[in-house]
Amino acid sequence: MRKIVATCPKFTQTICFGTVKQRFHGHFCAGMIKDAATRKLEAAVILPQKTYSNRIPDLAASAEVPRTKGALILSSKALERGSGLDRLRTSGAMKALFTRSSDVQAILINTSGGLTGGDRIDLECSAGANSKLTLTTQAAERAYRAQSGQAEMHSRLSVAAGATLEWLPQELILFEGCALSRSLHVDLEHNSRALIVEPVIFGRAAMGETLQHIWFKDRISLYREGTPLYLDGVDLTGDSVAHLAQRATGQGAGAMASVLYVAPDAEAQIPTLRSMMPQMGGVSLLQPDLLALRVMAPDSFELRKSLLPVLDRLTLNSLPTSWRL
Repeated sequence: MRKIVATCPKFTQTICFGTVKQRFHGHFCAGMIKDAATRKLEAAVILPQKTYSNRIPDLAASAEVPRTKGALILSSKALERGSGLDRLRTSGAMKALFTRSSDVQAILINTSGGLTGGDRIDLECSAGANSKLTLTTQAAERAYRAQSGQAEMHSRLSVAAGATLEWLPQELILFEGCALSRSLHVDLEHNSRALIVEPVIFGRAAMGETLQHIWFKDRISLYREGTPLYLDGVDLTGDSVAHLAQRATGQGAGAMASVLYVAPDAEAQIPTLRSMMPQMGGVSLLQPDLLALRVMAPDSFELRKSLLPVLDRLTLNSLPTSWRL
């Protein structure tokens, strides 16, 4: 016996027609039972609603929400004139564009447009011996509200002997309700150079955004041949406005940036960089060839006013164009 089972949207009942000579498609209601007889269908039997729900699985409830996954592996090598691309591999949401330059300058792109709970991005980039590699982003990265879980973004950088690596991503913007775990690990060999910047925006002040429920974990580690030179961690949970309003944390700041500069002329840069600092900024010499700089600002606009002159000086006025678009 073939059966057709359908739900009536009007009466919220399920009707089963037995021994069907002609398949009947569509919705059924109580008034159709009489019509069924004219179609030479046998008597219809009203079934409990639970019978139908038990037979048809709830596909919407069991389907998993798609998550962003992206990975990028990139390295540079020395050429007779300048540097060139050694290897490149991208997958998922991560892509890269390259400018015309004597060195390798890559613009990293997260095609998903931002990060939310369950997303994950992994980057692995290295500057080969005596080469130069510059990494930046097309625009600011965004960490949006997370419905469940947390987003993760992990970057590993390595700089071989005689090489230079510039890590110059644009701002990370945190949104209300975000949950993000981010890490940056840098390995240096002897006689290598590096410029590292990490700007963070705690809500867009121009849009009236305030962050009262966030989860943000950020780690930056810098090693030279296995020896730690710089270890930094930020943990913000809950009301970031209240946390950053405290005198010992941010004094009301809504944006901040950390800069690391590893080069033989690090100590010589100290006087000039200190003269550029706003009231909530400072520069320290951690090693003869390593300086650390941190700037706090009320918003992203004021942060850029202080940060761009610093980056222009440390990049010898070769800051990627995407920073000025």
